[in-house]
Amino acid sequence: MVTPTSIFTRWSLPCRKPSPMPLRRFRSSLVSILFSVAAISVNLSARAQELFIGDAGNSTIQEFNGSSGAYRGTFVTSGSSGLSGPAGMIYTDGELVVVNQNVNLPLSGEIFRFDGKTGMFLGKLVSASDVNAPYAPRGIVRGGPDNVFYVADVGSDCSSQGDIKLYNDAGAFLGNLDRSKFTGGFFPRGLVFGPDGLLYVSVFGCPYADSPNRLVGYVLRFNATTKAFVDVFASNQSIPDLHRPEGLVFDKEGNLWVTGFRATTSDSDKVLKLNGKTGALLDELVLSTPPAPRAYAQAIIFGPGNRLYVPIMGGDATTAGELRRCNVKTKVCDVVAPAGNPLQGPFYLIFKNSNPAMLGYGGSD
Repeated sequence: MVTPTSIFTRWSLPCRKPSPMPLRRFRSSLVSILFSVAAISVNLSARAQELFIGDAGNSTIQEFNGSSGAYRGTFVTSGSSGLSGPAGMIYTDGELVVVNQNVNLPLSGEIFRFDGKTGMFLGKLVSASDVNAPYAPRGIVRGGPDNVFYVADVGSDCSSQGDIKLYNDAGAFLGNLDRSKFTGGFFPRGLVFGPDGLLYVSVFGCPYADSPNRLVGYVLRFNATTKAFVDVFASNQSIPDLHRPEGLVFDKEGNLWVTGFRATTSDSDKVLKLNGKTGALLDELVLSTPPAPRAYAQAIIFGPGNRLYVPIMGGDATTAGELRRCNVKTKVCDVVAPAGNPLQGPFYLIFKNSNPAMLGYGGSD
């Protein structure tokens, strides 16, 4: 009778030390996989940190690494496909969508689409020849119940107020938000969706020269579902420094940050921090104080590390064109890009990983 033991003894091979080659190959493969995963993670993180800034000084769109501040070059060239006066921008569906103001041209504004990787012009979402094109567009977001585009149109003059215009993803005009129950002058500039789902809009009394209402400023709220005006969230009556507001964005704590411009030559330019639920003033980030030359920002955005990115405009060569990155807790800012190199008149800005509705940074850094 053959026992299991005898079978094992009879047919088993002599004991040999396993070859180390398979283990080395396994380790090599494992290291390769880990490096590949790390490279993908770093690459995704780097792409998320890509920052696009529209330069009103030369009608270009410049690209930076928002984390390191490294300049990556001109993303959209001057005059590309008729770009003249870039304003609001969002990144959505792999595209950079840019408001084109057609500055110094006898044309209404437009909305351009660029490839988010190459900067190649893809076409016009809204053309100046469209009967419902925005006359003087500024901010843009995409969201709401139907995920449509909302564009702030300042209007042509003080006798012809502006609107918030809605377009679908094919560029078809869907109508305006209903501002009929707001009795003040309606000249909108910036806009952003809030954590409560309402649309927040920064508004002038009238932005045009010699208007007695140029210092009047509001932040209004609209219901994106009903398109109706909700209320005045804040104004220069409740917050004396809320003059000529434009850029606005929420931080991770739900507070609203909005740009505020000086009221007099002895006043300072600043960014205001408002309570996101009550509209009360919580703090101010001062950008310039007289008698120093003016340094102000039209638009702002949050980026990696919950830092507030502030592009500086103004007439002073030592600060105009700066990109500042500010710690909103300590209010200490460092200069990511120096004055005048390469930015001349930095206007609106957006991260590739910014939410197109709330404009909040979606990266993990």
